Amino acid sequence: MTRTARFFRIGLPLTLYGIFLLLPFYWMLVTTFKERQELLVSPNPFLIYHWTLEHVVGLLTQTRYLHWFGNTLLIALGATLLSVSVSYITAYAIIRLRFPGSKPFGTAIFLCYIVPPAILFIPLGEVLVKLGWFDKLWALIPIYATFLVPFCTWLLIGFLKSIPRELEEAGRVDGASNLLVMRKIILPISVPGLITAAIFSFTLSWNEYLYALVYMSSPDNKTVSVGMTSELISGDVFQWGQLMAGALIGVLPAIVVYFFFVEYYVAGMAGSLKD
Repeated sequence: MTRTARFFRIGLPLTLYGIFLLLPFYWMLVTTFKERQELLVSPNPFLIYHWTLEHVVGLLTQTRYLHWFGNTLLIALGATLLSVSVSYITAYAIIRLRFPGSKPFGTAIFLCYIVPPAILFIPLGEVLVKLGWFDKLWALIPIYATFLVPFCTWLLIGFLKSIPRELEEAGRVDGASNLLVMRKIILPISVPGLITAAIFSFTLSWNEYLYALVYMSSPDNKTVSVGMTSELISGDVFQWGQLMAGALIGVLPAIVVYFFFVEYYVAGMAGSLKD
């Protein structure tokens, strides 16, 4: 294959796909640092002629964005820790303990993941009211776990299948119990899979909107997604500069997580997809 043919078959499609993926982020960047007047009237909407930080400064000083950011970070970390812990124990029990009905139970867990969250928010709301958890910020942690645990369990089931049973058998020969084998032998090997599940859990929790909107009514309990749409949009007036600044800052945690753990993420996905 010549270099020109290779470019048109591989290089050009990848380039176009990369532009398609990065265009929204570029648009957020451009809108964040444009002057207000230039946002309304500009000879080229894809270029910045007059740079400014007024949108970023206004977002951080005139709104409660930092408070929303802290709420979102707290909920995302808590939901990730809870979901990954429960999913690891559940996946290990399904794959290794082989209790009666373990295979149908594993399938049922995955089927729970594909149930749309919009169907569940009404019955979940009744449960929260009866428990007295309505408008409690920490209540979002177990709520998010309802849709995170099924997916993480399915992911870890595939990863644990790739771990040789001989490692556990060697531990049991030395007198280790199931709990000790799970903690001392399987857990260190499962780090790539656990990190993969944690990345998915963190990003899904960070971007969740419906439950945070319906179950949290107090201004102190708003997350980033809910706070920006409720405070920066008034009728038909959109604060585009601050909205894009908030979206740009809001994606930074996910970018940092992917940047530092991308190798574990790839290894975990490869392990979970093995037969």
